[in-house]
Amino acid sequence: MLLTKKTIMNKKLLLTITLISCQILFSQTYITNVTIADVENHKMIANQTVVITSNVISEINKSKKIKIPSDSKIIDGTGKYLFPGLTDAHIHFFQNGGLYTRPDAIDLRKDMPHQKEMDYAHSNMENVLHRYLQNGITNVIDVGANYHFLEQRTQFKNRQDVPSVYMAGPLLTTYEPSVYENLGNEEPFSLTKTVEDGVNMVREQLPYHPDFIKIWYIAGADDLSIEESAHKNLPIVKAIIEEAHKNNLKVAVHATQRITAQLAVENGCDFLVHSVDDEILKEDFVQLMKKNNTILCPTLIVMDGYSNTFGQNIEMSTYELQKADPYQLGTLLDGKHLSDTLLINNYKKGSNSKVSQERSSKSNSIMMTNLKILSDAGVLIATGTDAGNIGTLHASSYLAELKAMQKSGMSNWKIMEASTINGAKVLGKQEEFGSITKGKKANLLLLDTNPIESIENITTIHRVINNGVVFNPSEIIKDSPADLAQRQLNAYNFRNIEAFLEPYADDVEVYTYPDQLMYKGKDNMRKGYAEMFKNTPNLHCELKERIVQGNIVIDKERVQFGDKIVEAVAIYHIENNKIKKVYFNQ
Repeated sequence: MLLTKKTIMNKKLLLTITLISCQILFSQTYITNVTIADVENHKMIANQTVVITSNVISEINKSKKIKIPSDSKIIDGTGKYLFPGLTDAHIHFFQNGGLYTRPDAIDLRKDMPHQKEMDYAHSNMENVLHRYLQNGITNVIDVGANYHFLEQRTQFKNRQDVPSVYMAGPLLTTYEPSVYENLGNEEPFSLTKTVEDGVNMVREQLPYHPDFIKIWYIAGADDLSIEESAHKNLPIVKAIIEEAHKNNLKVAVHATQRITAQLAVENGCDFLVHSVDDEILKEDFVQLMKKNNTILCPTLIVMDGYSNTFGQNIEMSTYELQKADPYQLGTLLDGKHLSDTLLINNYKKGSNSKVSQERSSKSNSIMMTNLKILSDAGVLIATGTDAGNIGTLHASSYLAELKAMQKSGMSNWKIMEASTINGAKVLGKQEEFGSITKGKKANLLLLDTNPIESIENITTIHRVINNGVVFNPSEIIKDSPADLAQRQLNAYNFRNIEAFLEPYADDVEVYTYPDQLMYKGKDNMRKGYAEMFKNTPNLHCELKERIVQGNIVIDKERVQFGDKIVEAVAIYHIENNKIKKVYFNQ
């Protein structure tokens, strides 16, 4: 068959278009001369180049053996460390992390209606996900949500700018706090009083396509002893696990007592989402965990978040003050000015009592000891924060959890293994992500310093690669003028001078309203505020009202200095994402 000139030209044009399309579709990124972390074998491999094609790791080899095309995107990894993206294996989107998020723990609904908290949780979900990605967390597992969130998560499926979201539905439980009753699709609990209830509640969740089923195994809420209650409810727990497994769904179980944890594992639980805190584990339990390949998520810091917030002893690092949701973080000190002083003082007194402190100390010691026992024995540990609970803020709390795991005696290698490949194993997706391996998803974390040397180096993020897309962490979240004002207010209340100064421009100008310049520059600001933070008792600023007009934020404040209270107005002018001018009127 003879081809015409026109036919040949058309075929050439088609071939050219196809080649261009393939280049776009299979665009490549080269991370060169980098040291790779092998989290499974606990070793660093130097002078490597990692090739990312589309969203997959397509090649790994010594840098001198890889030829890089001239038009490729290159990231110079010289002196840097490449780790798999992190997984937080235990979070809750229906909780915001602030003081008002759990009315069953402290009922402040007259100050903050629960529906308003829920509305914030839904509207803020994208921002929460961006915070996780900014902190190098490329996968999150919500261990207990509700039907509304199961529907909402579909908005984020296959998006490159947010972590992958895995989610359970409402917690199946034999005990439900009354404040969560009759909330419809916002209800985070499904009450199961019988075996039939348990089976039906699993089946009810199936149309929402949960990634697994969660059981809240609460013993002792029925006025029986812990052991009697655990055995009484066991048939329901067993039926839920069996029904979930029939539908190819794994089961996570909240169990903090040794007896509930043991019964859950014996009956097929896949994932224990808290530490046993009532007794030191014996060898038979350890061997049971290993035999059944049950994974543990220890969540060491979450209870201290509650007790420190209620006791008004909460501390926040500079890192947390800069990376957390500033509005939720700010609420954690609201106990200093809420009107129901009797309620607040009772919580403060109870949390700071000798009995409470000793109980907390004992519980923490048992959890730490048990984590070391299980980790040393080779039980799979997955890092999770239980973020969303009071005092455990989304994304920014991850470092505190890692430091607590380190304090228990886990090595930094084991912590990084727990934070990467073991998080994938929770979901049975270890062949898809969790290590730097050819063929796996390009979810990666490029660090300036090595977290194996110091676990805090996990925060020195140069780039986050999520589904093959490269992000500068400083550009993932854009601060609004109100964000900057709130961050400096939080740092003021926590007396953290470095976090307080961070939102300000180096050449900031501070005025007495309307136009009297008091001083200029961060150095002068540091001198005055550092001294005040150090020497002023009962220092606290309550935000009464905020107006945002473009790049200007106007805050009406009630400020306490020792026994003195001052009503003031602060006017912040923002330029180039920093507070450039401040006007005070009091």
